[in-house]
Amino acid sequence: MRVLVTGGVGFLGSRMARLLVARGHDVTVCSREATRHPVPDAMRAMDLDLRDPEAVSRAVSGHDVVFHVAAKAGVWGKRADYFGINVTGTRNVLAACQKHGVKKLIYTSTPSVVFSGSLAGGANESAPYPDKFLTHYAHTKAVAEREVLAANGLDGMQTCALRPHLIWGKGDPHLLPRVLDRARAGKLKQVGDGRNRVDITHVNDAAQAHVDALDHLDAAAGKAYFIASETVALWPWINAVLKRAGIPEVTAKVSAGTARRAGALLEVVWKLFGLGGEPPMTRFVAGNLSTDHWFEISAARKDLHYAPCWTGEKALDEFFGLTAPAAKPGAAMATATT
Repeated sequence: MRVLVTGGVGFLGSRMARLLVARGHDVTVCSREATRHPVPDAMRAMDLDLRDPEAVSRAVSGHDVVFHVAAKAGVWGKRADYFGINVTGTRNVLAACQKHGVKKLIYTSTPSVVFSGSLAGGANESAPYPDKFLTHYAHTKAVAEREVLAANGLDGMQTCALRPHLIWGKGDPHLLPRVLDRARAGKLKQVGDGRNRVDITHVNDAAQAHVDALDHLDAAAGKAYFIASETVALWPWINAVLKRAGIPEVTAKVSAGTARRAGALLEVVWKLFGLGGEPPMTRFVAGNLSTDHWFEISAARKDLHYAPCWTGEKALDEFFGLTAPAAKPGAAMATATT
């Protein structure tokens, strides 16, 4: 099949694209500056601004499947920037799919669409969207997810949404590098009592889940799915990563309440004075670092036949370069991963 992957030169999208090529698909990857990134000869790359409906239409034309991975992520920034890429961009993709008769659309969402600051562990896909969101990212991704799922069945199109939580792995440009940098600078503090459990998703498992969704889209159509590799005790896991990196474990602590209050205050200060960058703490980050947020993935196992492979020491070995990432075409990720 002819497959388009938006965000296809990014951390997750590039893994997906390589896996799709290995499966024999004809793959095009696109992003704002896709042509500036080296891609395998088996792929095509094109530059694309999702906010430009005509450009999106040209990109989607001629494809059978669209994986819509591209998004503006982060915990801080202007609402217009998030809305333009995450909502308007997704609407442009949906319109282009309908215009050109693309019948399969798989959307990369996030568990943040159901996060309101606190979330009991073990939530499943019945968890509702909150009335209020703590970040523009979560809000705009929720709006886009709803519209993608609502489009299922229109003119025979099949859509689904995947919600991988905390994607990491070798080549991670955001999550663990930020943790390691703060730890090296002595600025990392444990938030809360350290007993909270969270889901983490290795990038290879996240990529495989998307391909699984394509393979089983008849069962997945119209639905959203939580995706994870494993559930870990967050702070012991962070300390295990630090140990691997030769960095002392986190000993400084701050209560969850103090972190939330500090985050709320810093958000006001940043907005009031128009400060650049993001605050060192926000309510969203405080909640993520101190509360349980792990999810039931039995629906993905059942409908997508999703089977995570990259967990424990094996996943850490891969991150620290002790294991080469590899995939067997047409199969789950092989042992030697958002």
